[in-house]
Formats: sequence, C-alpha cells, structure tokens
Amino acid sequence: MKYSNLNLAALSSCILLASCSDQPSSYTTIVKNKEIAVQAANVIYNFDSKPLQNSIVVDHAKYAIISQEQTDATGSKASNNNVLKVDFLSEEHHQSMLEFTAEKPWDWSQQGDFGLALDIGNPKPTSVHVYVSVKDSQGAAHNRSFVVPANSDDSYVIELAGADLNQETGIRSNPFSWKSEYTPIIWRYGSKNIDLTQVTSVSFKVIGVGEDKVLTFDNIELVKPKSIDTNYLKGLVDQFGQSNKMDFVNKVSSVEELVSISNDEQATLNDDLLSDRSKYNGWSDGPKLEATGFYRVEKYQDVWTLVDPEGYLFFSNGIANIRMANTSTITGYDFDANFIKQREPGDLTPEDSIGLNRAPEAAWPTREVSSPLRADMFTWLPKYDEPMAKHFGYRREVHTGVIDKGETYSFYQANLARKYQSDDLDIIEQKWRDTTIKRMQNWGFTSFGNWVDPNYYDMAEYPYFANGWIIGDYKTVSSGNDYWSPLPDPFDPKFKERAYATVKQISAEVKNSPWCVGVFIDNEKSWGQMGSITSQYGVAISALKLAKSESPAKRFFSQQLNKKYKDINTLNTAWNTNFNSWQVLDSGIELTEFNDKSIEDLATFLYEFGKQYFAVVNEAMDTYMPNHLYMGVRFADWGMTPEVRQAAAEEVDVVSYNYYKEVINEDFWQFLKIIDRPSIIGEFHNGSLDSGLLNPGLIHAANQEDRGKKYAEYVNSAIDNPYIIGTHWFQYIDSPLTGRALDGENYNVGFVSVTDIPYQPLVDAAKKVNKNIYTRRFGKRAASNEK
Repeated sequence: MKYSNLNLAALSSCILLASCSDQPSSYTTIVKNKEIAVQAANVIYNFDSKPLQNSIVVDHAKYAIISQEQTDATGSKASNNNVLKVDFLSEEHHQSMLEFTAEKPWDWSQQGDFGLALDIGNPKPTSVHVYVSVKDSQGAAHNRSFVVPANSDDSYVIELAGADLNQETGIRSNPFSWKSEYTPIIWRYGSKNIDLTQVTSVSFKVIGVGEDKVLTFDNIELVKPKSIDTNYLKGLVDQFGQSNKMDFVNKVSSVEELVSISNDEQATLNDDLLSDRSKYNGWSDGPKLEATGFYRVEKYQDVWTLVDPEGYLFFSNGIANIRMANTSTITGYDFDANFIKQREPGDLTPEDSIGLNRAPEAAWPTREVSSPLRADMFTWLPKYDEPMAKHFGYRREVHTGVIDKGETYSFYQANLARKYQSDDLDIIEQKWRDTTIKRMQNWGFTSFGNWVDPNYYDMAEYPYFANGWIIGDYKTVSSGNDYWSPLPDPFDPKFKERAYATVKQISAEVKNSPWCVGVFIDNEKSWGQMGSITSQYGVAISALKLAKSESPAKRFFSQQLNKKYKDINTLNTAWNTNFNSWQVLDSGIELTEFNDKSIEDLATFLYEFGKQYFAVVNEAMDTYMPNHLYMGVRFADWGMTPEVRQAAAEEVDVVSYNYYKEVINEDFWQFLKIIDRPSIIGEFHNGSLDSGLLNPGLIHAANQEDRGKKYAEYVNSAIDNPYIIGTHWFQYIDSPLTGRALDGENYNVGFVSVTDIPYQPLVDAAKKVNKNIYTRRFGKRAASNEK
C-alpha cells in the first residue's frame, strides 16, 4: 500500500465485530500506529492523531470475516504495519458488507472542501467492484462505487464537500476536479449533500458476484485537495466526440485514421460463421422439436428454452439499444420555441426513442446559448450550413439534466459519415446496418436485444425483439419510488385503450415476421422495492391515499376490502384501525402502522394490481400478435416484489429482468424455482475508465480485458441456469462522453466506441462464449436424450 500506518480508530483502539452465517462473532482490538503524511492532499483529520470522543465500531460486517494483518508497503506480511483484512463471503451471499459506524455521529461540517480518503488493497487475481455508502443520522445516503483492480494497492477518495457536488452538469458522473493523486470513487445516486454534522456510517459492499473477495483497508482519514482544476468542465470533447484531455487505445486523431481502422475491420468480417446455427440461429446440431414457424418456449430436459421457427433449440444472446436515438448529447444551445414542433396528443413514442429529430431550418437563425456550462464542454461543433450539421438533433424534454430541453449532437452518427465518406444519411445508415449485422454474425451472437432500430425488422436477416411503451393520459399510482415515472393504473379503461393502441402499432411494424422473437412492453417500472413494508407495498399504500371517486385502482381496492370484511368494524379489528365508515376509507386514508392482516391485504392488492396490468397487455398481444411472445416488462432488480413477479409469471410468456451485477448468483435468483417460468436478462453491462470516458457504467471493470472476463462470467452463469433463456447486453454503443440527452448517462458500456471502433478484448470474450453456447447449455442433455 502507499502508506503503511493504520488509521482505523478514532481512539487508540476500535472494536471490530465480524459476523456471518458460518462463523461465530469475534472481537479484535486494533492497536494505533504512527501517523504518516499524505502527499496527494492536505490531511485535515486523521482518526489517530485527532481522536473524537467516540470510536469507530465495525458492527455490521455482514457475511464477511474481519482480521488484522501485518504488511509492508508492498503488501507482503511483515511485523510492524497493520491493515484491516476483510474476507467477503460473496460467493454464497448476494450481499456482503463491511461498515464503519460511529458510537456518536461525527461532525465533519467545519472542514470546508474535503473528502474521505483510504488505502485499499486487493491481493487476489480478480478485480472487485465495491459499492460505498456514507450515511447521516436521518438516513440520507451518499452512494458511490469503484473497482479495485486485481493484485493492486491504491489510495481512493470520496468527495463529501465541494463545489462540484452542487453543480448540475447533465453528466451522470463529472470529471474529478481535484488536482490529486487519489483515485476518485465515482458518484452513483442518493444525496450528494448529506448532513455532515451527523455522519453515522461508511459502508463497503460487494454485491452479486460469483466468488469470495478479499480487500485490505488502511489509512482512513479526512483530506482536503491542495488545489482545484477550475476548468475541469471545459473543453472535454474533441471533434470526434472523444476525450480531449486523455489518451487511450484507438483514440482517433484524423478522418484518414478512422477510415483506415474501418477498412481493416471490414476485411475481417468474412463469411466464416458458426456451422452449428440454423437459419434463425437455433442449434442445428441439436434435437429438432416441433416447428411452428415462429419462436416459442418449451421446457426441454428440465431446462426452459426458446425454440426457433424451424424447431431448433434457441438461446438468445444479443446486444440491445442498436439505434441512433440515444447517441446524442445536449450541446447547451436552443431555439425559439415557436419554431419547434411539440409532441402530438396520443404519441406512442417516448422522446428518447425518437431519432435525432433536428430542429427545422426556420429555427436556425434563432439559435442561442441556453447553457454556457454545456456549450463550453465542446471544442468543436459544426455550423448549420455545413454537411456535418446533419447530425444535430433536438430534445423537447429530458428526464434529468442542467436544462430541460434543447439542441443535441450525435458524434457517433457524425463519425459514421466520416468513416463511410458520405453525407447521405440513407447511405450512411444502410452501411451501418449492414456492418452491424455482419458484426453480430461474426461475433457469434444469436439475436439482437431490445430497442433495435425498426429498419432492421424489414431486413429479415437477424432475429430481433420488438418493443413499445404504453403512453397516455390514463390515471397513475405512485410506488413511492417513481424513478422513471409513476405506474399506470391498469384498472383505468384508458390504460387498456392505450395498451391496445401500442401493440397494434408494434404489430404494424413487425408484419407478422418470423424473425421477431417477441415483444417487450415498457421498462423498469417501479413496482416496489424490497427492504421495508412501505417500500415493498408502496403501490397499495399510495392507492389507499387516493379517493375512490378519482382512482380506478382505489375503487378496486375498496371493493376488495369490502367483499372480504363486509363490515368496517371487522376491518378495523383486523388492521387495528379506527375508521368511522367505509366512506372515510373510500375518501382516502394514510396507513402508517401495519400488522400481519393489513400486510396480507396490501400484498393481495399488489398482486391483483400487477395481474391486471399484465392481463391487459397479454390480451392485446393475443389480439394483434398471437404468433409472438410477450416478453414482459424488464423488471429492474431494485423495482420488483414477489407479488408482482408472480402476477407476471401467470400472464407473460417470458419474465424479463434487467440485472446489473456480475453473475446470475444463486442467492438472489432462488425465486426462479418458485415461479418456474422461462426468464430472460434484458440488460446487463460493465465498463472501464481506460476508454477515455468519465464513468465505467453500473458495473466497473479494471480495464478492457477485465470487461471481457466479466462478460464471460455473467453470460456463462446465465447459460448454466435452467430457467434463463437469454441475455441481452446494454448497449451496442458507448454513451456520449458528456452524457446521453435523456439523463446524462456517460458510460463505457458499448461493444463499440463513439468512433464505431470495437473493443476487441470484449469482442474476443463474446466470440468465445457464443461459440460454446449450445454445447454448454444443451450438449450433455441432448446426448443423454439420444441414448
């Protein structure tokens, strides 16, 4: 480690409690060591040199074993220097955690601009993605994440006070403003400004991995930056949409270089494809089941599987979000709103799913800076009378950002124009589609994922999934955690009307094609969050607050309770409440105390609510697309409950999940045995900072080689799971460096960069996995069946 002293206690020692399911609790005393100066920043507080009146207590070491280890600066065992060694028992436990807590809250409010710094080592040959949370006494959490590379020691910092935390930029994770040798721990979500007078804990978690992890901790202290880069948000992007401030592999410096790299790649996209694939990418070397002319699901040899139109076993491994819609970034310019066509009533397409949608020519003379901060991020943007201006776009609304609408630019599409040496958008996009299909075939993928440009549908060359959103003026119900939006009220007749309109439109686009595997409707709805009664049953609790006369969902809930209890006094006895009449309940009530009976009724309503939603959409699918699979809603792991999963399993053909972890770990996915339905992963990814981007993504890898390793581990774990029938990586193209227009996502999660250059280590890993998909999943079972 860089610094070998152990600053883990606020007094001369601290108490460490380690607990896990397999080990008894144990206590260890850590002895204070001498303080050593930090070179990268000014130390303003050191837990040894300036003790508080309370100690740090590690009392939440859940599924982790804590021990004391003596090391020297290189990490080898010695006799003088102590570090805290933590064995995370993460192979068998979905979440394992080390938490430092205060006996009395720490007051860090007088430190000015500062961060919490610490040294972390990883003695193992695999990287560790760590989730960090700093909490105050009110429960507000400042959440970040980072990767500790294999066999590494480094010094990290969590910025807790400073101007950047109060600066909205439209970027999911800003550049680091400190001039410092510390590696910054990257912002994720929560409260950027917790109550620094009442800091209660700092936790480190390992979640959703396939093996036990080991980390060492040392030199925990509060530090100030020596200086701040006041231009850290200026001049970020070069003319190719790349980082203007750092070099990396395959950074392009000229159009000629871009064209040369493209030509070299095209020469490798040959016809040497996998020989065990059927016309529709099923397993032609395997058993042939009933052929229906369309994709379907079946349980074969106790394993759920897709079956292709010709009857061959099919596992869907593909890449999602292959379209231009999410390639643009907000430029900081806008136009007179009178020239911008607004959304039409009844529009079925979300703003971020529309193409670039350039402002009309009549608006161009009114162009002006709407956000100097955004505009200064770019070193180059074309003029509107230049050919490269064809890659401008416009967003009439965003989910989050520094401005709520404005001009956008797609550097990715501009780079396609450069590499294909054409200003004709039709030619550019056709060459892009041809190249993309060649890549998918050569890389061995069996299908596309969700959110594919509908122009691929008519090519009839590659299996795909269609998608739609049920948008409309129906009633809604809050879950209490409406990240994207409140839930539609499925009991509202208007919801059924809009669901049918949505599926009808998808049907018109698909044209009953056998290349369409199925249809995803909606995405990452906030159905409820596990962890507490109020978060799990937020939909039901919110429905109770509504007036029966205004809410179809509340009307159903009231009828359900009335039918069960008949008399309001009976309900009061069951719930331990004192409502005077059914009219009081019908007018809207706030339930804050719960018992077994009320929780049972909340759970029943949540199930019925989900059941109604999925039944309505399923009926629409049966009406307009009876030959195609209903693929569900792509549950986010943070936004689903057992009740809603069960409701979906009873109505959809395939239950879909977006799961951003490192593997399909048994501890989390035990519920698959309960619902026993075919399931598919709609989204997963990982990324790294060696790409030149500012944020790796939701899962961090150490470098591009590590991305490939983590990719293989994830997909292979899914292939080995008997319930999972496919995995879809999100996404094809890196996010824009300055964040996608919708919400600022700026992730290195593409198989290709903004210059459309593939990340070869990731491609190589995928090719190896794809080559063995069918023999790994079905080989032994098929051989056994033949015997």
